[in-house]
Amino acid sequence: MLHLDDDAVATALDWPGLVSALRAGFRNGAESPPRPHYSVKVPGERDATLLLMPAWTTGGHIGLKTVTVFPDNGRRALPAVSSHYLLMSARDGRIVASLEAGELTSRRTAAASALASSYLSRPDACSLLIVGAGRMAPNLALAHASVRPIESVQIWARDMAKADQLARQLEGMGLKAAAVSALETAVSNADIISCATLSEEPLVLGEWLRPGCHLDLVGAFTPSMREADDAALRRASVFVDTHAGATTEAGEIVQALASGALAVGDIRGDLFDLASGRVEGRHSKDEITLFKSVGCSLEDLVAAELCFERSVGAPT
Repeated sequence: MLHLDDDAVATALDWPGLVSALRAGFRNGAESPPRPHYSVKVPGERDATLLLMPAWTTGGHIGLKTVTVFPDNGRRALPAVSSHYLLMSARDGRIVASLEAGELTSRRTAAASALASSYLSRPDACSLLIVGAGRMAPNLALAHASVRPIESVQIWARDMAKADQLARQLEGMGLKAAAVSALETAVSNADIISCATLSEEPLVLGEWLRPGCHLDLVGAFTPSMREADDAALRRASVFVDTHAGATTEAGEIVQALASGALAVGDIRGDLFDLASGRVEGRHSKDEITLFKSVGCSLEDLVAAELCFERSVGAPT
């Protein structure tokens, strides 16, 4: 059985290839049932979360990702999220590969945002703001830069030292980057705003969004979390990765539905709709667009299959 660590996964998943594979995956579809998630008590800390994410294609592969989220792991200098992936044959059930899923998850999530951006952001979008400086942040910057002509990246984080460190990292990867301390100013000047935090209070306010911008919300993955307020959803054309996941798990969507700021019918489409052409993306240069993702097991399966095929040299 093949085993791929995070370094091998990163090597296999270049941004253009992964975005292209996800585009085909959402166009073709797969069995991707809603993920069960369980709350796990942690003494003296916030509750942890256990997620199970299966997906499969007929005659192709079955994939299963296990994810644990321990939001207070920073106290132990450990990552908040840990995950692993099993890839199995959908013809005979044998396990063909196991993958460390940290880089797999980060890259497929960032590539899904880039895929959405290819439909929703302005083709000439050149300024990017990253909100948050965790593991997702560099991948989001690189993924967005693979589909749009990004000339400058700004990073805002509660910890300015981490924002500075990320800016230096991105500079080393060929992107012009700088840390910023004034979030409102940075949001109001950005063509694309990409958020990846564990915030439970809105960070980006709708009144800050300038005409023509695209807001990419990645971090809030439970109903109690959110990175943007109701005003942002009212002002924007709203798209999601999947309707089922967003309307039950995405904090911004769930809370806006509860407050009446958003109706289910206001959600213009998901990645299945966009990739298949059933729904048009951006309509005009001044339209504000918003993409909310909570993750989809189809994305993991597509990424794991691409890793496996590139590692063994041919699909099985």
